[in-house]
Amino acid sequence: MTALASFAVQLRRMNGEINRLAHGFAGEHGLHATDVQALAAILDAEEPMTPGRLREYLGLSSGAVTACVDRLERAGHIRRVRESADRRVVHLRYAPDARETARAYFRPLAEATASARSRFSEEELSVVMRFLDSLNEELALLRSPRG
Repeated sequence: MTALASFAVQLRRMNGEINRLAHGFAGEHGLHATDVQALAAILDAEEPMTPGRLREYLGLSSGAVTACVDRLERAGHIRRVRESADRRVVHLRYAPDARETARAYFRPLAEATASARSRFSEEELSVVMRFLDSLNEELALLRSPRG
């Protein structure tokens, strides 16, 4: 059962379940599904997220990202912070209270993940993580402009 089609089915199923949760969170908080993607990108960013980097990540226009950031800020999920000597640079930070709200909402996802993880050895999980890292690297390449 390791054929490409089997992977595709399982990835679609997982994506569908995660999207169902994300859409529920969006609906409860008056957000769009894209807003939840933006929140995840801000949360997971390895370096401070800027509106420009968020635009590239989401593949949206500058205006659409501005509207998204405005909604998230109005809803109290993020803050715009100027931390640089260059006052034009804006970093997007997850608001502490909002982080706790999201953590509580997505706790069932974390619990399901922990339950699934418990069925595998550390060695098996290491292989799974390598696969997910590689897949995410490949998927990130699809975001790059094709030329």
